[in-house]
Amino acid sequence: MAVRGAAWFVLLFSCSVLETVSWKTGQNSTQPPPVVIWHGMGDSCCNPLSMGFIKKLVEEKIPGIYVLSLEIGNSIKEDVENSFFMNVNDQVELVCHILSKDKLLQNGYNAMGFSQGGQFLRAVAQRCSSPAMKNLISFGGQHQGVYGLPRCSGESSHICNWIRKMLNLGAYTSPIQDHLVQAEYWHDPLNEELYRNKSVFLADINQERGINGSYKENLMKLNKFVMVKFLKDSMVVPVDSEWFGFYKAGQAKDTYTLQESDLYHEDRLGLKVMDKAKKLEFLTVDGDHLQFSEEWFITNIIPYLK
Repeated sequence: MAVRGAAWFVLLFSCSVLETVSWKTGQNSTQPPPVVIWHGMGDSCCNPLSMGFIKKLVEEKIPGIYVLSLEIGNSIKEDVENSFFMNVNDQVELVCHILSKDKLLQNGYNAMGFSQGGQFLRAVAQRCSSPAMKNLISFGGQHQGVYGLPRCSGESSHICNWIRKMLNLGAYTSPIQDHLVQAEYWHDPLNEELYRNKSVFLADINQERGINGSYKENLMKLNKFVMVKFLKDSMVVPVDSEWFGFYKAGQAKDTYTLQESDLYHEDRLGLKVMDKAKKLEFLTVDGDHLQFSEEWFITNIIPYLK
């Protein structure tokens, strides 16, 4: 009996240790899935009026959740600057490394991308399958790019004015493509061939030059791909890009929808299959860019994070 009792004690102790280790490494199934957030242009990981507020709100509504708000750089200042000047492919590679090393994410995570952070996190989903992204929520993401630079206020306004000049000089020249973030998702409908050949980021993740089978396979693993469109958006041109629509080739007035696009019909990213399987969710907000109420967020977004 003493031996059996000792064995029972060892078993209980081992289970207790395993449960503790499992919680610390994100393996406890009772914990809510972690959330990864990527901010937009001119913002930072921890701005109390934007990403800091979102992080706090999610933590309040889902007790015990782990929320990682991505900081691209070694300081808030670098994080803001990198949203303008750090090559997007390098940013995505850095984020994939950060996520792969975070023990709390190894059982999978949900992701929320705000503005350009939306298509950047989609690139993460396509290029980096581990750890696994469960749900991707894109708030005003420019998935078919932009043709027209968004307005930019506050301390970043002078940067935006400079970027406009650079884009006018040559959005698809190598120095600008390699170092100017907004040029890397600049999509000129008047010169689609130049865009396809010279875009170093967007044309790649949208499979414009060829098919990378892993991009499609990885994206289709998502449980849900949620796209939030802001109906009065004054920053994203055209606003249809937030749902994978864009200008029809050769002009900049009439637009097409995702379902009318070659991307959909050729199913280069698996979006057609995902749409038929009801994995795509199209939400709207009757407001300007990233302008939504706390109540709307709690009602429409929190359920995807649980």
